[in-house]
Amino acid sequence: MPDTSPRGLTRLAFGGDYNPEQWPEAVWQEDVRLMREAGVTMVSVGIFSWALLEPAPGEYDFGWLDRVLGLLHAGGIRVDLGTPTVVPPVWFYRAHPEALPVTAEGVRYEFGSRGAICHSNADYRAAAANITTRLAERYGDHPALALWHVHNEYGVPVSACYCASCAAHFRRWLADTYGTVDAVNEAWGTAFWGQRYTDFGQINPPRATPTVGNPGQALDYRRFADATIRENFRAERDILHRLSPGVPVTTNFMTALSQCDSMDYWAWGREVDLVTNDHYLITDGRRTHVNLAMAADLTRSVAGGAPWLLLEHSTSGVNWQPRNPAKAPGQMARNSLAHVARGSEGAMFFQWRQSRRGAEKFHSAMLPHGGTDTRVWREVVELGACVDTLSEIRGTRTEADAAMLWDWQSWWAQNLSWRPSEDHDPRERADSFYEALYDRHLTVDFAHPEADLSRYPLVVVPALYLMTEAAGNNVREYVERGGTLVVSYFSGIVDQHDAVHEGAYPGVLRDVLGLTVEEFSPLLEDERVRLTGPDGSELTGDVWTEFVVPRGAETVWTYADGLTAGRPAVTRHRHGRGTAWYVSTRLDAQGLDALVGWAADDAGLAPRAGLPRDVEVVRRRGESGTYLFVINHTAGDTKVPLDTPGTELLTGERAAGRLAVPAGAVRVVRLDG
Repeated sequence: MPDTSPRGLTRLAFGGDYNPEQWPEAVWQEDVRLMREAGVTMVSVGIFSWALLEPAPGEYDFGWLDRVLGLLHAGGIRVDLGTPTVVPPVWFYRAHPEALPVTAEGVRYEFGSRGAICHSNADYRAAAANITTRLAERYGDHPALALWHVHNEYGVPVSACYCASCAAHFRRWLADTYGTVDAVNEAWGTAFWGQRYTDFGQINPPRATPTVGNPGQALDYRRFADATIRENFRAERDILHRLSPGVPVTTNFMTALSQCDSMDYWAWGREVDLVTNDHYLITDGRRTHVNLAMAADLTRSVAGGAPWLLLEHSTSGVNWQPRNPAKAPGQMARNSLAHVARGSEGAMFFQWRQSRRGAEKFHSAMLPHGGTDTRVWREVVELGACVDTLSEIRGTRTEADAAMLWDWQSWWAQNLSWRPSEDHDPRERADSFYEALYDRHLTVDFAHPEADLSRYPLVVVPALYLMTEAAGNNVREYVERGGTLVVSYFSGIVDQHDAVHEGAYPGVLRDVLGLTVEEFSPLLEDERVRLTGPDGSELTGDVWTEFVVPRGAETVWTYADGLTAGRPAVTRHRHGRGTAWYVSTRLDAQGLDALVGWAADDAGLAPRAGLPRDVEVVRRRGESGTYLFVINHTAGDTKVPLDTPGTELLTGERAAGRLAVPAGAVRVVRLDG
C-alpha cells in the first residue's frame, strides 16, 4: 500500500492549529522556540486565512505566509497547510451574495461566522479552485510541507442549502441517479398524497411545508447535500494532487456521533489520502472517555483499519457547550494516548496559542493565556515527550475483537419525521451497545452493513432501520458461516428509498433472526416493562416493545407485563453454523450487559479476568512489534495481568506478571517476541 503518512514526518504528530495571523510578527519566533520546547513536530496553518491571502479579488499577499513557513522549517516543524475555503472573504460575499446558504424556511444567512457556504454555487467553486491553485503553485514543493488540509470540518455548521442554485443542482443529481422522473416517483412513493411529478423541473428541495413532506425526497436531499460537498472537496484535492504530487491530502472529519450527523463518512473515507479526525469531549453526564474510545474506533474503521491522525482535540475545556469544565490533571495525556492506542499516529490540538479575541478566546490551547507558568503548559511539555517516546509504534494497527454495524444513511432515514416513537434514538442505542462492549474490554471495529464481516466472531447491530437487500444477505451469510449476531429492535425495516420491505417485519432480517414482528408497540414516556427469564430472573425495558412471533427462534426472555405480556422479548436463533440474537425492547444497562455477555459466550469471546471497569486494554501490532496500551481512567491505582512480558516505553521499566498502572495514568508495553 502507498505511504499516506505526512511527508517528511518521522515521528508521531504532535502540535496543533497555528494561527500566527492573530499575533504580531514579533511573537512568531517565540512561538517556534516554545514549540520546540514542547516537542511539537507538526502544526496546521492557514485554515482561516483567505481574507489575508487574497485581500481583494485577484490581489495576493503571500509574504507573511512565506515567513511563517520559513520559521517553522528552520525550527524542524512540519506543516499541515490548509486551503482556506471554509471562510471566503467578505468581499467575495458582497460580490456574490447568492453564495450564502438559504435555510429550508427561505432565510439566507449573512457573513460573519464560518462555513456559511452554498456548495452548489458556481462562483464559490471557481473562487475556491483559484485560491487552492495559487497555494499549490507557491507551496506545493515547500520543504516544510507535510500534508494538505482542505477546508475545515465539512458539514458543520451548515450541511445543506435550499436555494435556487441547489434546486437546479438537485434536479441534475436526480436525473443522473435515477435516469427518469418516473423512477424518482417510484423511489419516493409519490402516489401517496398525490405528489407525483411529470418533469424534473417540477422538483424542488424539501423546503418548509405545512406538515410532513415526502420522506424519500428528504432522504435523497441529504444524500445530495453530502455528495455536493464531497464534489467540492474532490475538486480541491485533485488540484493539489496535480500541482503538489507526493503530498497527502486530507480534510478533518468529525466522526463522533455526538458531533456531526450530516456526512456519510464511509464515502468520505474513500476520498482522502489520510483519514484525520477532530474530537471534543461532550460534557453531557456520560462517561466521556467511552465516547472518546468510540469516536477513535469509528475513525479507524472509516480508515479501513489503517493508521489515522487525530488532527484536533482540546488541552482542557472548550467554550461552546452550556458548561465547559476544565480537564483534570493528567486527563489531557490520557485522552491523547487513548486516541493513539486506537490507531491515531499522533495527537494534535486546537490550538497552539490561545486567542485573545474572537468567538473561541475561552477555548483552551497548548499555550494558554497564562503562558508557560501554567499547569496546562507543563502537561503539554510532558505529553510531547511521551508522544515522542512512542514514535516506534508508527504504522502498527489496532486489533479489534468485535464489530458494530453502522450506516450514516440509515441514521438519516431513522431521524426523519413520523416514526413510531420519538424516544427511539439510533445514536443512543449505538452509544449504549458500544458501552456494553467497552465494559467487557472488547475493542470494536465499525463496519458498513455490506462490508466483509468474516474476521469478527461477534457482530452487533444497534440501530439499522434502513438495510438494503445486500446488507440483509451479508449478515445472513455471516451467521450461516458461524458468526454470532446481535440485533436490536427496529432494524431491517426499510430499503434504500425508505420503503418498507415487502412482507412482515423485520424485513431483510426475518430469516436470519428466525422470527417475524406483527406490530410495533412503543411505550409511553417513563413507561417500563418487565422481562422474565427461564430461571425467574428479571430485566427491565423501556421505550419500545413488539409483538414477536418465533419462526425457528427460541424465546430466552419473555415480557411479563404490558400489551406484549407473555410474548417473546429476547430470542436466540441457530442459523447455519452461527447464532443470531434479537432484543425487541430497549434494555437498561444491566440487561444490555447480560445480552452482550450471552452473545460473547456464543462467539467464544472469553471474559478478560482481572480488568477493572474503566481500565482500557488495547493492542497495536505491526512490523515493529506488538504494543499493549493500558489506560487507567479511575481514581485508584490498579494492576493488570500480562500474559507476555515486555518493556514499558514511558518509564523504560521491565513489565511482567502484573503491570502496575497508577490512578489516571497510561502505560504502553512493547511485548517480547
